[in-house]
Amino acid sequence: MIRISTIFIAICMVLVAASLGLVLYAVAGISGTESAIVALTALTFLILYNAVSMRLRDRSDVGGQIADLSRGTADLARQVAEFGRRLAAIEGRVASSNSTNSDRVQSVIGEINELGGLVKQLAATVSTHEDLLAGHAPAPASVPVARLEPETPIDLIAPFDERPAASPPLSGPRPMPPAVQTQTANAVSAVNGPNQTQMLATLRNAIDENRIDIFLQPMVTLPQRKVRFYEAVTRVRDERDQLFAAEEFISIAEASGLIGRIDNMVLLRCVQVLRRLMVRNKDVGVFCNVAASTLGNSTTFAQCLDFLEANRALAPSLVLEFKQSTFRGLGPTETENLAALAQRGFRFSIDHVTDLRIEPRELADRGVRFIKVPASLLLDPKQASTSDIHPSDLSDLLGRFGIDLIAERIEGERAVVDLLDYDVRFGQGFLFAPPRPLRPEGASATGGAASNPAQDIQGSNGSGTPSPSATSAAAPAAPSSRITGNAALARRI
Repeated sequence: MIRISTIFIAICMVLVAASLGLVLYAVAGISGTESAIVALTALTFLILYNAVSMRLRDRSDVGGQIADLSRGTADLARQVAEFGRRLAAIEGRVASSNSTNSDRVQSVIGEINELGGLVKQLAATVSTHEDLLAGHAPAPASVPVARLEPETPIDLIAPFDERPAASPPLSGPRPMPPAVQTQTANAVSAVNGPNQTQMLATLRNAIDENRIDIFLQPMVTLPQRKVRFYEAVTRVRDERDQLFAAEEFISIAEASGLIGRIDNMVLLRCVQVLRRLMVRNKDVGVFCNVAASTLGNSTTFAQCLDFLEANRALAPSLVLEFKQSTFRGLGPTETENLAALAQRGFRFSIDHVTDLRIEPRELADRGVRFIKVPASLLLDPKQASTSDIHPSDLSDLLGRFGIDLIAERIEGERAVVDLLDYDVRFGQGFLFAPPRPLRPEGASATGGAASNPAQDIQGSNGSGTPSPSATSAAAPAAPSSRITGNAALARRI
């Protein structure tokens, strides 16, 4: 179309120039050559005029097209931005939905684990009652169960500063020190426990023969009572498999210089236990107690630091616990060693708190992330007048510096109700569960129960009373029908 119009315009210009030449030739009497020149001049002028006018018209058309293109590009950019915003909103909803579903799944898994523990306890109780009804009631009474169990249920439940009633039969048949001659003196010595010389010898033998055991006591969230952390409780086992709590040997170990070797062994066990626990739950943590003398001894601390450096990946889950008196009496060496641990990502906890005069900013700068306070101290009305802050505000104050408050030694439901008003997030005590040993790795459902009567801490539901199967399953030489009944019940579970 454009080509036809251009040809038409050219023809018209030629005709106009020719007509002008003819008019000049005919009317004005100009010669043919001059008229042709005039016609060519007119034709040239018309051509130039046409070219200029077409160029101007094309420029205006191109300008309009560029403006339209710019408007289209702006609209397209707005649409792309809107699509990006909608896509970001959709991704946020999907992420929130996934997080919510994950939390719900974890909650359901925890409830299922608790139900599994309850079912196991119920099954064990039913099995015991079935055996009693079948006429085997005299059999458990005639078997000396306490002499066969290295960790008796009574010892698991009793506080650390109490000796269980089952301990005297364990140590009674053994020869006592030469100064003790009569049976009455033997009984008194068994109740009061060994003296310092015997305890020192027991400690040395236990370290040489690897009889340093750890028991785990859970720390639960309040008020849900979900297990969140475990505290490793050290116990020494003598040649008769009698257990001694830390309060019975810690002072002797520190005085004799054995506490460093004990801490090294406990750290090794804690790392092994933590790896086992993290197979089931990646969010679990283990509190490991470290003595002040270990922190101040350069040789012992160097060994601990090398071991912790090799297991640096477990730093977020391994919490090193110190006494309040240890933190208040830190010297230059202890401060430097503590900073070396904090630099490697390890977190600290403070226990054995005797008063609430706490400086949270200073503790947070040193790497403290947990503080354990006895429930009786928090609920003591006298603390409101003797401390710088009311106990009910302590949790919020510590939380502002990234420190969690743990109420320990909880032994009654009334204390739990009162602590909820203090906004305490974590609790620990015999109300929830006593310290318990771990089930040996690779133990089967029946063999594990027979080899270790204590419940597996990983499957514990937090009850403070051992199940009746702890004594019935440990009795050897029981009738074959009894063993068969327990095995069948385990298979049904």
